[in-house]
Amino acid sequence: MKTLIIDDERLARKELSGLLEIHKEIEIVGEAANAEEAMEQIQEHSPGLIFLDVQMPGKTGFELLEELDRVPQVIFTTAYDEFALKAFDVNALDYLLKPIQADRLAESLRKVDFTEDFGSADHKLGKEDQVFVKDGDKCWFVKLEKVRYFESDGNYIKVYFDTVRPMIHKSLNALDERLDERTFFRASRKHIVNLGWVEKIDTWFNGGLLVELKGGDKIEVSRRQAARFKERLSL
Repeated sequence: MKTLIIDDERLARKELSGLLEIHKEIEIVGEAANAEEAMEQIQEHSPGLIFLDVQMPGKTGFELLEELDRVPQVIFTTAYDEFALKAFDVNALDYLLKPIQADRLAESLRKVDFTEDFGSADHKLGKEDQVFVKDGDKCWFVKLEKVRYFESDGNYIKVYFDTVRPMIHKSLNALDERLDERTFFRASRKHIVNLGWVEKIDTWFNGGLLVELKGGDKIEVSRRQAARFKERLSL
């Protein structure tokens, strides 16, 4: 699996790289000392796994993840327990405390899904992809199949999954361009719906549709989009 090491300490990168040499399933395609370098490397190589330092000069590891359209599998590395615990709370694969021990690294790698294909940088975001959502002090790695719908709210988007609805700073138009239309549908100027969550469809005012999702959420499909929506669901 293509792997990227992101850490501002050169010695830490070298030590981790050395420990990974015996793990033949790991292919280190690059290293980065900060978030800017990491973004370039991720766009170039599309790694399926990244080892990510939490605290770095400039942007933190969390801030880097926020900027990614889709997020590979992540193992956090840190020298600080408090950050390690926070990283673990955001349901990453694992976290490793520095100095990293060989047996602890092997334990982390057993959690990696080596069958997952991360694809190219221009890959459309489908239900198997995951995104990183940060709202205040809370963070989540979210598989898109769990997102019921996205809702525009000014310059932000509310992401509806599980029992929460955190907000991300992105436009609905920009998100719509990145999502796979086989999974997601632009219901109106305000909503993008996950087709896998659609449970019931009723006619609505002015030729529109009212869609009920599993769990009870109701989303209006505009008259302009109603015909396309029916076609997409082969109605």
